[in-house]
Amino acid sequence: MNDRMRRIGLAVLPIVLAAAVAVLLLLAVDAPPLRSFNLVWNGSLGTTNKLADTLLTWVPLVLAAAGLIITFAAGLWNIGIEGQIVIGAILATWVAREVPGEAYFIIPATLLAGMIGGIIWGLLAGVLRVYGKVNEIFGGLGLDFVATGLAVYLIIGPWQRAGVASTSGTDLFRAEVWMPEVGGFSWLALTIAVIAVIAVFFLMRGTAFGLKLKAVGANNRSAFLLGIPTDRYMLAAFALCGALAGLAGTVQATAFHHKLVPSISGGYGFLGILVVLLAAFRTAWIAPIALFFMALSVGSTQLSLRLGLDSAIGGVLQGVLVLFALLAGGVQAKRHLGKRRVAGATLVES
Repeated sequence: MNDRMRRIGLAVLPIVLAAAVAVLLLLAVDAPPLRSFNLVWNGSLGTTNKLADTLLTWVPLVLAAAGLIITFAAGLWNIGIEGQIVIGAILATWVAREVPGEAYFIIPATLLAGMIGGIIWGLLAGVLRVYGKVNEIFGGLGLDFVATGLAVYLIIGPWQRAGVASTSGTDLFRAEVWMPEVGGFSWLALTIAVIAVIAVFFLMRGTAFGLKLKAVGANNRSAFLLGIPTDRYMLAAFALCGALAGLAGTVQATAFHHKLVPSISGGYGFLGILVVLLAAFRTAWIAPIALFFMALSVGSTQLSLRLGLDSAIGGVLQGVLVLFALLAGGVQAKRHLGKRRVAGATLVES
């Protein structure tokens, strides 16, 4: 019971400390804390329209986080997820611009194209890692730059708006390509995100593939000696993560911006890494944590509009929470290591 209470305390403590620091920060800039928190709440979840906006930004983040759960399980830091989001959006844009058809055909086509784009870019990082022995962090960062450069080239080049060479984005997609909405909610995007999280949860929890993937991540060499084709499993992890990242890019292009823009990834790939770390690599926690991040991001704009605060205040509050959560995780890991050492010493003495 005492150990359980300590775990609960370590989980709650970062939130309490982050809230305390947030109050101090708000007081330091002469902003009333209670009103500020109320503005953030009302600006993100207080009305149907605001909730719809928050959920629409939540979808690509939770898709990215769900994909990263898979690569993290395989012991891979898929930093290239940003590029996978961008390439997914690019292929979805190509279909939206070049392929004719009604909504019932063109929307699934854009989703499929986005997934294919993400898979291709994910497998490139995987091939560099598996066969080229290039660390996935460096390979992924390089591919991120290539993907972003390709998006900018297309926007100011072949796909530029008629008579305008602008980095503001391509022409708007035709209405048939836009993801359908009901009452301001993009129900299709939400459905895709929910299905993705559930699928990843059961993949990692209740399948032989998930178990073997965790074995690869825990000890690649031992897994290989036990007969697991580790290279194929790492490539599969990159492909699955890329597919979900490509879906995130497609949602960004067809449900949010309704066009291709240079910053189409929105930083959701990097933010997804923080979400997974805060969730301690548990799929069940990525959805609520991602929702909290997006509610804070969307709602914090009200602090700038109503109180005249700097627009970066939301990012500062997010960073404070992440810092305390990681510190708490480090303390917990140190406690577990200490227990193992004590148990090992006891075993040796006996």
